[in-house]
Amino acid sequence: MRPSLVVAACAAAALLLAAEPAHAQHGFGIRTGVSVDPDQFYFGAHVDAGPLVKSLWFRPNIEVGVGDDVTLIALNAELAYWFPSKSSWRLYLGGGPALNIYDHDSGSDTQAGLNFMLGVAHHGGFFVEAKVGAFDSPNLKFGFGYTF
Repeated sequence: MRPSLVVAACAAAALLLAAEPAHAQHGFGIRTGVSVDPDQFYFGAHVDAGPLVKSLWFRPNIEVGVGDDVTLIALNAELAYWFPSKSSWRLYLGGGPALNIYDHDSGSDTQAGLNFMLGVAHHGGFFVEAKVGAFDSPNLKFGFGYTF
């Protein structure tokens, strides 16, 4: 991976993780999973930045994918709508734009993408989600993580 891409990824991660929670339910988290096209393992971090309106939260994240002879740094500006629930599990639905930086043997390429996600999260912090990508985002992602 080129040093400039590593610096850009570290700077983006620092910005995402530096957001200060304004309420006890806000926080940052870690995530991991697999993607299809490109076929990769990915890991990353996110911030539950808080509600924009009642149940619609801004949840930006960064995901770094490795495999399939390419490294992908995905900067995702996603929104999550949390459905009301009396259970300890809550369903959420959302998505948003992505900036995808692909680094491969022949050079690097930056492409815009779009993600749609569906997930379920436990009030304790654990979550599982699936993403469908459009344009130049990975076609499909399955992941899980934890919000602190």
